[in-house]
Order: sequence, then structure tokens, then C-alpha cells
Amino acid sequence: MNKVPLTVQGAEKLKAELQQLKQVERPRIIAAIAEAREHGDLKENAEYHAAREQQSFVEGRIKEIEAKLSLAQVIDVTKMENNGRVVFGVTVDLVNVEDESEVTYQIVGEDEADIEAGKISITSPIARALIGKEEGDIAEVQAPSGVIEYEIVEVKYI
Repeated sequence: MNKVPLTVQGAEKLKAELQQLKQVERPRIIAAIAEAREHGDLKENAEYHAAREQQSFVEGRIKEIEAKLSLAQVIDVTKMENNGRVVFGVTVDLVNVEDESEVTYQIVGEDEADIEAGKISITSPIARALIGKEEGDIAEVQAPSGVIEYEIVEVKYI
């Protein structure tokens, strides 16, 4: 099996969700199923069927998170030497060469990606164009609208 890169924050977020599902959601659903059983006939009991459906969803999500964590390779960039090179987990300040607009992205795992929070997936075209480059380099990103050139202003290992 291939290891999946994950930032420390991403791993902590998954662990917190797993704990919430196991310690809060699972017991709540078990109680809801027990209560619905007390209402009698299970064939026509909508509460029972809804609780069983929730239980199925929660158990599936628990298995999914456990699998992700078992395959995760947690990378802590704060413990790496900052040599100005773009690697997984770094935060990069970029300037669009054409219109001088500035953007900041953190390169994260696929499950952590959130463009509105400035987190882009390691598999995204921008991240693939940036990996291996250094401060001052120009990265050419293949976008649907054509090639976009970004100058790497600063690489932060935070």
C-alpha cells in the first residue's frame, strides 16, 4: 500500500473526528436504536430505520478514517531545515507574473485541501508545478485558461 502524505494538522483533525464519532456519535445512535426498538414493530418504525441508517454512515466513516490514518505518512515541516525549496506541507507566497496579484497557499494532502482556506492538494496543478522549486523561481502552471506564471516570493516551513 502507498503511504498518503498528511500534515500534522490534518492528522490531528482526523483523530479528533474519529474520537467524536466513537465516543459521542456511536453511543448516541445505539441509544436511539434501543429507544426505537421499544416502540414495537420494526418494519414500520421510521425512527428505527433512520437510526440504523445513521449507524451505518458513522461506522463507514470510522472505517474510512482508520484506513486513512493507517496509510498516513505524517510530515511535520517545522522539523525540516528551511532551505527555501518547495516541499509537501510548506506555505508558499506567490506573485502572478502577469497581473502582480499575490496569493498564499499551503501544500497539503488530498483530504485536507480547502482552496478558500488557502490549502491546495499535493496533486493539484499548482502544487505539482511548485514542488522542487525554490524562492525566486518562476513556476508555470497549466490552467484551463492557459499557462499562468507564478514567481515564488517566500517559502515558509510553518
